[in-house]
Amino acid sequence: MADKEFDLIVIGGGPGGYVAAIRAAQLEMKVLLVDDRQNADGKPAPGGTCLNIGCIPSKALLDSSKHYAHVRDDYADHGIQVDQVGIDVSQMLKRKDQVVKQLTGGVSQLLKANKIEFVNGRGKLLADREVELSPHDGDTYTAKGKHVILAAGSVSFSIPNVEIDNEAIVDNIGALEFPEVPERLGVIGAGVIGLELGSVWSRLGSEVMLFEALDELLPALDKDVSRAAAREFKKQKLDIRLGTKVSGAEVKDGKVTVTYEDSDGEHSETFDKLLVAVGRKAASEGLLADDSGIKLTDRGQVEVDDHCRTSVDGVWAIGDLVRGPMLAHKASEEGIAVAETIAGGHGHFGLDTVPWVIYTDPEIAWVGKTEKQLKEEGVEYRAGNFPFAATGRGLAMGHAPGTVKVIADAETDRLLGVQIVGPNASELIAECVVTMEFAGASEDLARIIHAHPTLSEAVHEAALAVDKRAIHKAN
Repeated sequence: MADKEFDLIVIGGGPGGYVAAIRAAQLEMKVLLVDDRQNADGKPAPGGTCLNIGCIPSKALLDSSKHYAHVRDDYADHGIQVDQVGIDVSQMLKRKDQVVKQLTGGVSQLLKANKIEFVNGRGKLLADREVELSPHDGDTYTAKGKHVILAAGSVSFSIPNVEIDNEAIVDNIGALEFPEVPERLGVIGAGVIGLELGSVWSRLGSEVMLFEALDELLPALDKDVSRAAAREFKKQKLDIRLGTKVSGAEVKDGKVTVTYEDSDGEHSETFDKLLVAVGRKAASEGLLADDSGIKLTDRGQVEVDDHCRTSVDGVWAIGDLVRGPMLAHKASEEGIAVAETIAGGHGHFGLDTVPWVIYTDPEIAWVGKTEKQLKEEGVEYRAGNFPFAATGRGLAMGHAPGTVKVIADAETDRLLGVQIVGPNASELIAECVVTMEFAGASEDLARIIHAHPTLSEAVHEAALAVDKRAIHKAN
């Protein structure tokens, strides 16, 4: 018999788990949240990978490195004279840690304010919705939930013959903690993590080379949009090697030698540090007892239906543990939807309108379908583009590279997808997501008045361009 009983037990305190716990508490459930993460002081650090070692610290470093690069490279054009620009890496890392500490502390306070019982330790699902709790500072015991949400997140993985030691060969965690700027940095994988962290250290002076096994950069985008991003990365001296497969990495005398193959044969490059950013996998290992009854997919993800129900009645799974994009905001919305469904409501989330963002400079954001996908599906469409450089605000900023691409159904004009490469793309994508959620058309975006001068006018003009009536470019 379980030691305690709850309306809901949540395993995992990331952006899916803690948000689900808070929403359930708001709906008057008795909630227990278990999360094992601790900070450097040995104190609980809820917030998951995103807050502790992912989204938030990487954005703090991206922001710091962008400020440095702009002072060094761009301010003279604005008439701002700055001599002897330098970077204090230790202070930059200290600021990053302070941001993380403040936010994890904020999550802890939210849990207390919502009267959520919190266990800092490991949780394992047993049979009949019982959960084995192993606190860091106490004895193991069990609790039973009328419902259980699995929200354990994901972990990074490597490739054969490349052993991560987080000293010379690092994952995303190690790449957030370099005590000094590496002279040469190798990156395996030119996806979100590789491009973002590669950008950080490139701006700070590192010579960065990225190895990407695929033959095209960012295949989730249409080629015209990904080429626009690639041009900017090339200007920033990011050396992106497409169609290269890394076969091994060896550490010797503090240096890392990477062996790889491309269409010209086998080659090698030597670096001070090597970042492995080849993807993540569901953190299902150690989460489930053999008799828990939970079914896993062949990829190790928890099998769920469209409403996040698992194969066991009353057990749900969300976030990186399940199908769909491994994104913090997707996990949060699933957590809220599950909590509301448990409470008898009608929780909702839509995987078709989840926005994606890469926080490089320029930023990259997209939502919905690409031209390539629509062609494969046999859907007739129309598309419009508009460059940020043709906006008054973009020119006033001094540097506004990139473009907005709007795709709409050829017959109904319903908005099907938007791709943005440019400044503040992470914010600009929101109005496109809203339009899609309300089944809006490109005409809706085209008819809405956008303030002048703003970057959002590029979205307006791209929507006009769908019907070949953009004002500030030739159609």
